[in-house]
Amino acid sequence: MIRETIVTTVSASGAPHIAPMGATPIEGGWLLQPFRPSTTLDNFLATRCGVVNFTDDPRVFAGAVTKRRTDWPTVKAELVDSARLEHALACHEVRVERIEDEDAQRPKLHCAIVHRQNLAPFPGLNRAVAAVLEGAVLVSRLHMLPDEKIEQEFAYLQIAIDKTAGPQEREAWSWLTDAVRDHRAKAAS
Repeated sequence: MIRETIVTTVSASGAPHIAPMGATPIEGGWLLQPFRPSTTLDNFLATRCGVVNFTDDPRVFAGAVTKRRTDWPTVKAELVDSARLEHALACHEVRVERIEDEDAQRPKLHCAIVHRQNLAPFPGLNRAVAAVLEGAVLVSRLHMLPDEKIEQEFAYLQIAIDKTAGPQEREAWSWLTDAVRDHRAKAAS
């Protein structure tokens, strides 16, 4: 199982960084596999800690993958020397306990949860949020997937947007569709 999360880390100098990341639950923590090269991986290697954030704001995911917005408010974590999303619903502060570095592209960071926080009530599921998350994953793979696949998937996901989206989901969706349009335009030129 993989959970779609926002991972926050800080650099050695304390600058916060936000990245969407699929996190795999493991006994006592999370398996994180940031890509190499990435700021997230550099920060984890430098500080050995971070925060796995749970949010239902789809704009954080869409903003990060489209580079539309990466300045989401953060606050200092409680127990680890890192930051968490200010408006997360919940978060798990983690420490890297072990690194498997056999994969040249994605090392495996085995992280133990050292602190859990519930920060806000979970307001329920929204199909449009799920559609934005899937769209964000597709946008992160535009360079790897055929245009037909992207077009098909976005057409299907548009149904959930049309039926269930609120203002946040519509804004996030527009960032994703703009990214797809821009990608096609670059490929055509």
